[in-house]
Amino acid sequence: MSSATFSADWLGLREPFDAAARSRAAARLQLDARLAALRPATGTPWRVIDLACGTGANQRWLSPRLPGPQQWLMVDHDDALLRRIPEPGEGVDVVRQRLDLMASLETLPWHAAHLVTASALLDLVGEAWLHRLVAACARHRVALLMSLSVDGRHRWTPEAPGDGEVGLLFAAHQRRDKGLGAALGAKAVATLLPALRHAGYQVRQARSDWMVDGRRHTTDRHLMGSLIDGMADAAVEQAPERTDALRGWQSRRGELVAQTRLRVGHVDVLAWPG
Repeated sequence: MSSATFSADWLGLREPFDAAARSRAAARLQLDARLAALRPATGTPWRVIDLACGTGANQRWLSPRLPGPQQWLMVDHDDALLRRIPEPGEGVDVVRQRLDLMASLETLPWHAAHLVTASALLDLVGEAWLHRLVAACARHRVALLMSLSVDGRHRWTPEAPGDGEVGLLFAAHQRRDKGLGAALGAKAVATLLPALRHAGYQVRQARSDWMVDGRRHTTDRHLMGSLIDGMADAAVEQAPERTDALRGWQSRRGELVAQTRLRVGHVDVLAWPG
C-alpha cells in the first residue's frame, strides 16, 4: 500500500470523529454567528484557503456553515490526495493546488482570501512556520479557523499498565520534524494564541475532543485499533530499547478495545481581526 493510499484510508477513518468533535466545539465557539458576521459583502463569494486539505474533509464540514456562494483553494503537497477530493455541491467552486507549504506558504493569494482554515495541521508544524502563517494572515486581515490540534490528552477507560509511558513517548515522537520544522505537537495552540493576539486578532478556543467508544460500534473499534497501533509504533521508534514492553502494551490494549473508551484531546481556534 502506498503512503498516499494509507493516508487517504486514515483520513477516511477519522472523518466522522472529526466532524462530531468539531460540531461540539462549534457551539462553544458560537461559530455560526461569528461566520455570519464575517460574511463578505452581498454578491461577493466566500474565498477560502484550506491548508493541507487532504481529501477535502474540512471543506465538506465547513462549507454548509458558510452562507452564500463560495470559492475554495484546496492546497496540499500530495497530488494523490488532491485527486480524491470530490466535486462540491451547487454554489461551491473548488480549485486544487499542489504546493510545498514550507517553501511556498507566502505565495498563496492571501490578499484575496476571507478565511484561511486547516484541520489537524498545527501540531505538525514548527514555531517559525506558525509565525509565518500568522504574519501572512495578519498582513491582509484574514480570519482563521484552525481545527483539531492535539493538546496531548489521552484518557483511557479503563486504564492499563503502560498508558503513561506510551503517552509520553508518543508526545515526544509528535515533536519530530514533519517537513515544516520541529513540530510543536501539543504546544501548538499555546504558541498560536499569543501570536494571534499580538497581531491584533480576537481569539476564541474550544475543545474538540474525539470520543471513541469501543463498546459502541465497529467504526470506533477500527479507529481505536489504528490509534493503538500508531501510538505503539511511534513509541518504539522513540525508545527502541523498550520494544518488548511497548509491544506488550499494544497487545494488551488491542485485547481491551471492545470494552474501552478513549478521549483524545484536541482544540479548535477561531480568530478574526480586531
